[in-house]
Amino acid sequence: MTTTIPSIDLIDALSQEYTDKYPSEIIELALNQAGEIAISFSGAEDVVLIDMAYRLRKPFRVFSLDTGRLHPETYQFLDTVRKFYNIDIEVCFPEASDVHELVTKKGFFSFFEDGHKECCGIRKVSPLRKKLATLDGWITGQRKDQSPGTRTEIPVIQVDEGFSGPNKSLIKYNPLANWSSQEVWSYIRMMEIPYNPLHEKGFISIGCEPCTRAVLPNQHEREGRWWWEEATQKECGLHIGNVKK
Repeated sequence: MTTTIPSIDLIDALSQEYTDKYPSEIIELALNQAGEIAISFSGAEDVVLIDMAYRLRKPFRVFSLDTGRLHPETYQFLDTVRKFYNIDIEVCFPEASDVHELVTKKGFFSFFEDGHKECCGIRKVSPLRKKLATLDGWITGQRKDQSPGTRTEIPVIQVDEGFSGPNKSLIKYNPLANWSSQEVWSYIRMMEIPYNPLHEKGFISIGCEPCTRAVLPNQHEREGRWWWEEATQKECGLHIGNVKK
């Protein structure tokens, strides 16, 4: 049975109530909300979310962003998950005209010179904004320990101020906010669910191919993302609310 989408005034209280709940309980809460809710899928954490949603035996939607710059292994991984769970994955693409203009004027690797935000804005943020405009809430795989510079304070449920509109508040569910990387991988191994084969090559946090590299032992996972930039700004814009002004 579904319930109405919580009002803004109730979100903080709801987040406090669910902060110590098991992630699948938060996913079930999200899927029980009235309106359109979808899981954002790209990495290991998101497959955990998909697996938990699958085991709840409730209808759920999954979407993914194809920037056009992903690793070949990532495309194979997306298709493996699609077949493994027998689900549809709603793939979101950037506007071809915007990509064409950027590449024509600045080449394929402008982000090494002037930062990743313009490229990410075109290839990731704009498609995400278009998708989220059709949803009432989304479920993400963010964890507090993923990025010491930007994610240490994320709650399990929040109003997504970055993508809410003047007439609609978008609810963002972060069921794994309080989980560690070890807990994620313990779940993956225990449940024997698919993962990106790049993880076996030293990649922990995986994004676009030019902007992702393997990390050395004891390096933090986000050090493999946009390694030429300052640590507290390592967000592509999908979770822009995490970046402190």
